[in-house]
Amino acid sequence: MRSLWLCWVLWALPLAGPGVAVTEERILSSLLQQLHLQEVPILDKSDVEELVTPAHVKAQYVALLRRSHGAPSRGKRFSQNFREVAGRFLVSEASTLLLVFSMEQRLPPNSELVQAVLRLFQEPVPEAALRTHALLSPRSDRARVTVQWLQVRDDGSNRTFLIDSRAVSIRESGWKTFDVTEAVNFWQQLSRPREPLLLQVLVQREHPGGLASSAHKLVRFASQGPSGTRQGEPQLELHTLDLGEFGAQGNCDPEALVSQGTRCCRQETYIDLQGMKWAENWVLEPPGFLAYECVGTCRQPPETLTSKWPLLGPRECIASETASLPVIVSMEEGGRRRPQVVSLPNMRVQRCSCASDGAPVPRKLEP
Repeated sequence: MRSLWLCWVLWALPLAGPGVAVTEERILSSLLQQLHLQEVPILDKSDVEELVTPAHVKAQYVALLRRSHGAPSRGKRFSQNFREVAGRFLVSEASTLLLVFSMEQRLPPNSELVQAVLRLFQEPVPEAALRTHALLSPRSDRARVTVQWLQVRDDGSNRTFLIDSRAVSIRESGWKTFDVTEAVNFWQQLSRPREPLLLQVLVQREHPGGLASSAHKLVRFASQGPSGTRQGEPQLELHTLDLGEFGAQGNCDPEALVSQGTRCCRQETYIDLQGMKWAENWVLEPPGFLAYECVGTCRQPPETLTSKWPLLGPRECIASETASLPVIVSMEEGGRRRPQVVSLPNMRVQRCSCASDGAPVPRKLEP
C-alpha cells in the first residue's frame, strides 16, 4: 500500500516549466537567463546588417532545430499523406539559387504538416575539373549548401531566415535532401494569401579565408548549368497528417472552436518574434515558431478516490512533453559582434496530457 501511495504522490507533484504558457515575457526571461544578462542589449540595425553567420554556428543551430520539431512518435505517423510539388528556378547564378513553389491548395484543410523536404539534384563534376581541383586544393573537396526562407515584406523589402545547412562533396552526385519544415511553417503564418514559397539556396566555401578550398565553385544543381539540361527539377515533398482520421494523436481540430466540452488537445499557436520590439536587431533567427498550447478539459477521477487521497487535485490539460527552441542572437565579444546559438528550454509543446496539479503522467517507482 505504501508504494501505491508514493506513486500517487509523485503523480500529483507539479511539473515546473512545461505547464506554463509560452508568452513574450517568458521567452525574454529565458533568453536573458541563458545568456546571463540583466537587460536586453541596445542594438542598431547597422550592428547586424554586415554580420555573417559562420558555418559552425549554422550547423549547431540547424542540428538543434531538427531536434526541436522531431517528435519521437512521428516515425509511425510519417507519410500518412504525401504530396510532391514541382518547383522552378527563378534566379540561377554561380553560387545562389532562388526557388519558387506554388503552394495554393497544396496543404489540405484539417491537416498537420509533419515534414517538408526539399530535393535538389546535384550534377556530376567532370573528371577533368576534379583533377584540376585536386592539384590546386588537395585538402578539401567539400562545400556548404545553405537553404534560407525568403520573406517578402509588405513594404517590398526582403529578409532571409536560415532553414537548413549541410556539407556536400564535389565527388558525389544525385538527389540531396534538406529539411524545410520550418520554411513551410513560416510561409503559412507570415505570408500573404496565394503567395508562393520562396527558398534561397547558397553554395559557399565550407571554411572561410582566402586560402580556403574553392570546391563550392564546382557544385551545381540541375537546370543551373549553361547547357540548359534539365536532369531533375527541384522538388518539395509535403508529408501531412489527417487530423480527422488521426485525432488520437492529441491535436485539436483547426476548423473547430475550442468549447467547454472539448477534450484535452494540442492547439496550434504561432509566436511571432519579429513582432516583439526587444527582439529587433538582437534575435537573428528564427522569425517565429509554432509553440502550441494545451487546451480543453479532462475527465475527473471519481469522488471516492479524491476523498481517499486528498493530495489529488483536479486533472488538468497540460504539456507532458516539450522541446527546446534554438535561437541565434547577436552578442558582443572583444568589441565585436558575433552570432551565438542559444537553446531555450520548454518552448515547443510536443504532447498534451491530463494530469493532476500539472503532473505529466503517472510515474512508476523503481524497486
